[in-house]
Amino acid sequence: QVQLVESGGALVQPGGSLRLSCTYSRIIVGWYAMAWYRQAPGKQRELVARIDTGGSINYTDSVKGRFTISRDNAKNTVYLQMNSLKPEDTAVYYCNTRRELPTRGGDSWGQGTQVTVSS
Repeated sequence: QVQLVESGGALVQPGGSLRLSCTYSRIIVGWYAMAWYRQAPGKQRELVARIDTGGSINYTDSVKGRFTISRDNAKNTVYLQMNSLKPEDTAVYYCNTRRELPTRGGDSWGQGTQVTVSS
C-alpha cells in the first residue's frame, strides 16, 4: 500500500515560515498526484495545494502567494513551503496522494503534522 509520512509542523509566530515535508513510498513516479490538506479544530478537512501528474498546481485562495507546493521525485518527497503564516493557518496538515495513471485510484493519507501559528 501507499505510505505517506509528514514532518515539519511546529509552533511559529504570525508572519513566520515553515516547510512541511511528506515522504512517500510504494508509488510509481508519474502515476500519482500529490496534495496537502489541512483540518482546523471544528472544521472540515480542506484542500490547500495540489500538484497533478502533469505538473499543474492548484492552491486554495486563502494561501495563494504565501504557500508553495513542490515535488522532488529523486527524494520521494513533496514539500509545502509556508510563508507569512497567519493564525488562521493553524491546523493539522495532511499529505495526500491519489493514483491518476493509468487509471484513477483511491486516496491515501498521512497521519498529519500539527502547525500552530500564535504569538
